[in-house]
Formats: sequence, structure tokens, C-alpha cells
Amino acid sequence: MISGKQQLAGFSRRLLPFIALLLFAAALWVLHQALSKFHYHDIVRWVHAVSVTDLLLAIGLTILSYLAMTAYDQLAFVYLRHPLQRGRVMLASFISYAFSNNIGLSLLTAGSIRYRLYSAWGLSAEQITKLVSFTVVTFWLGILTAGGLVFSLQPLVLPAVSHLPITSVRTLGILFLLLAAAYLLTLKLRHAPFQLRSWEFALPSLKLGFAQLFVGALDWCLAGSVLYVLIPEQVAFSFLQLLGIYLLAQVVALISHVPGGLGVFESMILLFAPEASSAELLGSLLLYRGIYYLLPLVAATSLLAVTEALNRKAVVGRMVQLVGQWGSVIVPQFLALSTLIAGAVLLFSGAAPAVPERLHWLREFIPLPVVEVSHFLGSLAGAVLLLLARGLQRRLDAAYLLTLVFLAVGSLFSLLKGVDYEEATLLALMLVALIPCRRHFYRKSSLFAESFSLGWMVAILLVFVCSTWLGAFAFKHVGYSADLWWHFALKADAPRFLRAAVGVGVLLLLFSFAKLLRPAASIPQLTDRAELDKARAIIATTPTTEANLALLGDKTLFFDQESRGFVMYSIEGRSWISMGDPVGPPDVARDLAWQFRELVEQHGGQPVFYEVGPSMLHVYLDMGLTLFKLGEDARVPLSDFTLAGSKRSGLRYTHRRLGREGCSFEVIPAADIPALLPDLHRISDSWLKEKNSREKGFSLGFFNADYLLNFPVAVVRAQNEIVAFANLWIGAEKHELSLDLMRYNQQAPDGIMEYLFINLMLWGQEQGYQFFSLGMAPLSGLENRPFAPLWNRIGAFVFRQGEHFYNFEGLRHYKEKFDPVWEPRYLACPGGFALPRILTNTTTLISGGIKGVLGK
Repeated sequence: MISGKQQLAGFSRRLLPFIALLLFAAALWVLHQALSKFHYHDIVRWVHAVSVTDLLLAIGLTILSYLAMTAYDQLAFVYLRHPLQRGRVMLASFISYAFSNNIGLSLLTAGSIRYRLYSAWGLSAEQITKLVSFTVVTFWLGILTAGGLVFSLQPLVLPAVSHLPITSVRTLGILFLLLAAAYLLTLKLRHAPFQLRSWEFALPSLKLGFAQLFVGALDWCLAGSVLYVLIPEQVAFSFLQLLGIYLLAQVVALISHVPGGLGVFESMILLFAPEASSAELLGSLLLYRGIYYLLPLVAATSLLAVTEALNRKAVVGRMVQLVGQWGSVIVPQFLALSTLIAGAVLLFSGAAPAVPERLHWLREFIPLPVVEVSHFLGSLAGAVLLLLARGLQRRLDAAYLLTLVFLAVGSLFSLLKGVDYEEATLLALMLVALIPCRRHFYRKSSLFAESFSLGWMVAILLVFVCSTWLGAFAFKHVGYSADLWWHFALKADAPRFLRAAVGVGVLLLLFSFAKLLRPAASIPQLTDRAELDKARAIIATTPTTEANLALLGDKTLFFDQESRGFVMYSIEGRSWISMGDPVGPPDVARDLAWQFRELVEQHGGQPVFYEVGPSMLHVYLDMGLTLFKLGEDARVPLSDFTLAGSKRSGLRYTHRRLGREGCSFEVIPAADIPALLPDLHRISDSWLKEKNSREKGFSLGFFNADYLLNFPVAVVRAQNEIVAFANLWIGAEKHELSLDLMRYNQQAPDGIMEYLFINLMLWGQEQGYQFFSLGMAPLSGLENRPFAPLWNRIGAFVFRQGEHFYNFEGLRHYKEKFDPVWEPRYLACPGGFALPRILTNTTTLISGGIKGVLGK
């Protein structure tokens, strides 16, 4: 069950997008008021008035600003004392900031991207958390330093319409400088690290602190310089004045959480502009957003698209090979954002007036009905691309194919409606970037079946609202009348906008209704007998044996639509924990993993996949989950298993000794088990009592009559009395043989389990089985190296030093005597601060509650 505190936290997360939407609406209203006396063409004229020299200078300053931002990460690696190639650091930093500057929520966006990239290059979750924290501190130190100096030297007089309790920012500047000085003083006086739960955050050196202030302030000054270069001479701002306004507007935009500060940033700057200069300034702001925000985003997207193309060649550089390791995680995210931008471009184009000269040229070749239809369908194509962007993020194959189609037709409609070759070229480039990425979109699912998070819904609504406002502003001089809807003419831009806006609105509403009318997510229930029968049929076709845990009946089963596979899972807290990989053919298992995640998200939980193998790791990485190695599974190849030779002398001795003592081995078919259940139950109770233990569950079998009746049972008799048993798991096509419940009583001779193992392997070899699974050795195979992830180092330490609590190392050595092949097992789940809670939930689930965790 989810606690009230967790529900409150979930409600707060859901409320944040609505707050951002309200702030954006307020900013849009401020923009509308500031531009009420200006015409759309005034702004366009001022955009075209910027010289090529100023544009090139702005682009150069943008490059320098992003280079300064990459220095944030360079300094962070000096702080961590971690060697990483400078090229990798610059690449990860650039991609992170290109994304976070446009999407907003920089701590979440840039932090998650850094986590994906840096974890692939060997950094632990703790190191990445410290790195992100360091860059965030540097970011804000830059604002404090630059803002403090500018506000103190050139104090702004706040406009009366701001309704703030202060009229000058000089006090704010002094406060900023005091905070920056306090940071440096802390570095000078305090040497002990700060403690956050189990993590320690050491303070950087004083020299590094000064570097943080300098790099952060330099970045902000360069960013403000980009806007200063673009401002026309008619707007009489000095550099310090503009930089002060810029910094204040950026702080407000950051606090608002509106993606990229869109609208909020512009409205704040327009508050300080003289009324006669608003149109000129807005033209400069539009250019600034295109150069400083969109160009780096396009460059980052293009960089990954080129990487994907290079990754297909036989011979590539080592850097490209390393990029390929995380390309499958990042590329769909970039393409989804690019598709969202493509949809926005089509909607904005449909809301803006066409260029008259191009329309005159077009009328010679294209009839008016084609122009009208192309304009309307082009806007609808833009709305569809907004929706398909979510499908690309979720890796839907249908979304990939439809996006190709709508990018192509959108490019064509752009030409037919008004010879908009700029946007047609942009859409064509996005199409070319998407074509080689087919392999990343493999899910066979419907877009209607996917959930749209509040963030996605707000983003789509923001684009629609912006395009509608743009059209209303561009055609505000046109008086509204009912005749506009039926007015068709070459220069009738306003009627075309109205029809397109209504069409897009109706399309989005219909899609929303279709989503709302979907059946509500059902409350998960424990498996009933009919579902167990379906699972039993699927298990019979599965080569590996772990799927038999579904027959315990203690888990919920989630089937695909055709009942070709299933996920077995249980819920503990917010953790929805799948036992192992989804069961079924590879394509079914892959889709089931995504469907399970969709189910979890509908209920506000967190997906966890416990004890998964290597075959589906790429799927979990695609989902954005983090992998933690749990141990290694031991599988003995039976084709060459033998007791001959000096290496097997110990096994041979145990086998002969217990044979001489009157022990015998037998495999009893499942049909004959009911008669033996009382004896097996007594042995199980005796074993639990002797071990002073209790039954576990979830990932381990427990004594249950209905469960045991599904399997043959291997028994060991001593003097014709059963003293030990184990139920057998049998894989399809005799691929694998394994056992689950292993119990013996007090009368069993020493070495009884080893005797049972030996005879099972000899029996399996005789029956033609390929492998015998000995199960997982927990924490085995984890490396305790200086740069290994924190989880690996903790696990390796426990593996070496934890003998007083659990015989981890002894269990590994015991299984080694059978010469198994070791295969890693992982936990796939959300990383970061969620990990301790997930580990606690999983342990509680396996142990049958808190008592089981605290008990033996």
C-alpha cells in the first residue's frame, strides 16, 4: 500500500506542471499587454533588420558560453579527483545543457542525462550525485557573483507594474555578494565533509571555490552578451543595464519551472523596456532564443544522429564505439524532442501570415484549393507530430513509421501552402536523422495504450496555446465575423488560421477523450487457478526454469494480450517488483517489460526487475532504469560432467561413501507425489526447526502442497526411509534442469545435499539435459576497485567480510567444485536516492515481512 506521505509527494509532483502552466499563462498575458500596440509585421521587420555581423557575433558568443558551461563539469572532475577524458566531459556537459536549457527542470533533466552518460563511463551513482551537486552549486554561484556585482554597480529601478516591495535591486546585489562570500568563507574555515544519509560530500578547496565563482560568472556574462549584441540601437540599454535585467529575468524564469523559461523570461525583460521599443526588443528576444537555445539543441541532436550513422560502419573510432553503448538510451529521447519541435514549427507556421511575395509566385503554379487544404492539413500534421513524440520516447514502432510519414507530408505541405522552404528543409533534415534509427523503435504497441504524463500533456498544451496566441496577435487587426470561416482567398491568412486552430483543437480533444475513455487500470490481484493454468502452459515452452516460481501462487501474473508470455510480480510500498525477466519468446518478453512499466506508471509506482539476466539488459536501459549487479548464477554443462579425474575426487568420495552407508537416489514423477506429501512435510518442518528459520517467498520456493504437485521430486533414502528431497524444475526441450526446495531431516548423513546434487547431474546427463542450474551466488563477481560503482564496492566488501552473517564466499566456493559457467544477475530499477527504498522493499518481500528481515 502507498502511504499518505507518498500520496502527498505524488500529488506535489503532479501539481508542479499545472503551476508552470499558470505561470506561463501569466507571462503570455504580460507579453500580450506589452505588444498590444504593435503589429506582427513590426516584429518580423526588426528580426530582419539584425545584421549578418551581429548574428555571427551572437553565434560566436553562444559557443563561448557553452564552452564555459562545459567547464562546470571539468571543475567537478577536479573536485572528484577522477580522471576522465576531456572530450567525454565536454560532450556530456554540452548535451546536458542543450537539453536542460530548452526543457527546464535542469537538476532533473541535466542530472538524468549526465547519469546515463557518466555511469556508462564507470562513475558510480554517488560520484555522479556529487558531480551534479557541484555543477548546480557552480551554476548558482555564477548568478550570485555576476548578479551581485551588476546589481551593486548598476542598480536597476524596478517598474511599478512589478508590484514588488522593493524599488531597487542594490539590496539584492549586496545579499548575493554576501552569499558568495559566505561560501568562500565556509571553504576556508570548514574542513569536515557534509553528511547526507550515508554519503559524505567533501568541500572543495578554496582555489576551486574561486574557480567556481569565476567560471559561473563568465558563463552568465557571455550569455547576456549574446542578447546585447542582438538588441537594436533604438533600445537604449547599456551593457550593465541589460545584463542586470537579463540576470533578474533568468532567476524568475528558473523559479517558474516553465520549460526553458518560455514567455516568463521575455515578459520580464519587456517590463523594463520603453513602450516604444517593445516590438524591437521582442524581435531580438526571438532571435536570442533561436540562437542560444534552439541552435545548440539542433547541434546536439545532429551530433547523436551522426553518431548513429557512424555506428553502423564496420570500422569506427573508439570514441564512437563508446558512444554506441549509451546511444540506444539517448537517441530516442533526442528524436522525441526533435519531433515535438517539428510539430511546434508546423503549428507556428500555420498561425503566422505567409510571405506575400511567395504567395504571388505560388498562385502561378498551385490552385487555391490546394493551398487551403495544405495549410489546414499542415497544422493537423503538426498536432499529430506532438502526439507521436511521446510514442517515439516510448520506442513504439508504429510511432516511428508514422513520424516518418508526417515529417515527409509536413515538409510537402510547407511548400504547397506558402513556399516555406526553411521549415520544409528543417523537417526534411529531421526525417533524414530519423531514418537510420529504426532499430531503436521496436515496441509493438498502440499510441492510445501509452500513458501521457502531466509533463507531456502540459508541453503539448503549451505549444498549442503559444501557436493560438501567435495567430491571435498576428491577425488582431482583422475584425472577427462569422463570414471569416467561409472566406477563401490567396491573401486570407486569418481565416486559414482560424480553421487550422479549430481543427487542431478538435484533434487534440478527440485524442484526449479517447485516452479518458480507456478502461481504468485494474487493481492487481493475486493469481487465480485459471491464470495459473495459462502460466503453466507458457512455462512448458520456456527453456529456462526460473519461470516455475509463478506456480507458487504468491505473485500477481500480468499476461500479454495473446497470453504468450507473462510477468510475475509483487508490490511492496511503491516498488512493483518483477521476479526475473518477463517470461515468453524474446519479442513478447521485450514488449511485456514495457507494458509492465506502463501498468506501474498508471498506479504511481516504480518498476523493479529483480534477478534479471544479460539477454534483456538493453531493454531496461532503454527504459531509463539503472542496473545493479546482484551476483552470478552457476550453470553446470552436463554434456561433459563426470566424476572421473583427480579434480573430482572429493565429489567421487562423497558419492561412494553415502552409497556404502545405504543411501539411494530416485526421481519420483509428479503423478506419484500426493502419496509422499506427509513424509515431505515432516522433513520440511524438521529442516526449518533445525535451521531456526522461517519460510521465505517471492524469489524462493516454500513448502506448499499445490505447488509441489506440479513437479517431479528427487528423493534420497537412507535405509529405505526418505531423509532428503528437492522438487525439480524442468526446462523446455531439456535445455535446463534445476531444483528449488531443498530439505533434509536430522537423520540425514553428512554430505546429503552434495550427494543429491551429484546424482541429479548424473540423472540429468542420462536424460539428455544440457545444463544443471545451481542457482545464484549473491554478491559474487562484484569488483572492489577504486573507480568501480559504489554498489559494486559495497557488495564486494560484504562478500569478503560478511561471513558472520551469511556464507557468501563459502557458497561461491561450494558451487565452484562443480565447474559451473557463471552468468551475472542484475537488479534493474530507478537509481539515485530511490535505491535504498527499493532494496528495502525487495528484501522485505523476499523475507515475508519485517520479521523475516530481522530474523534468520
